[in-house]
Amino acid sequence: MKFKTNLKTAHQLIDMTPLVDVIFLMLIFFIITSDILPLKSLNIENPTLNQDSIPLTTQLLVVMDAQHVIYVGSKKTIVDLGSLQSHLSDEVIRLKQLHQGVEPTIVLSIDRRVDYGVFLRLFSSIQESGHRIRLVYKPDESLNPEYF
Repeated sequence: MKFKTNLKTAHQLIDMTPLVDVIFLMLIFFIITSDILPLKSLNIENPTLNQDSIPLTTQLLVVMDAQHVIYVGSKKTIVDLGSLQSHLSDEVIRLKQLHQGVEPTIVLSIDRRVDYGVFLRLFSSIQESGHRIRLVYKPDESLNPEYF
């Protein structure tokens, strides 16, 4: 017995399964290899000064944003003020091993909207570590326009 159907067979169907697999693999690769919290995403407004500073090779970055969140190191680990000393000492030891005993400089970048009292507590906590401290600021563009 033969049945009559009105359906036509389509030979142009493309199997999308391998394409979807490759897209998911690429997505996972880019998520794993990307920085979770890049510094550019932090909205920090540094104060301006009329002098420029020399870049240093061995630096340990400490950032405080306007909401008083403290980020330490190149991976931008979020720490509180109480555990800042231990994180600083761990990062300093890691940088000394990485750069053959060169003493790192702690680079302190604080949003200008942070209260002065909070800034002083953070600054004194970092100062107790005994390492050199460098403050980040934006050069005043109105005084030296030829550099920009």
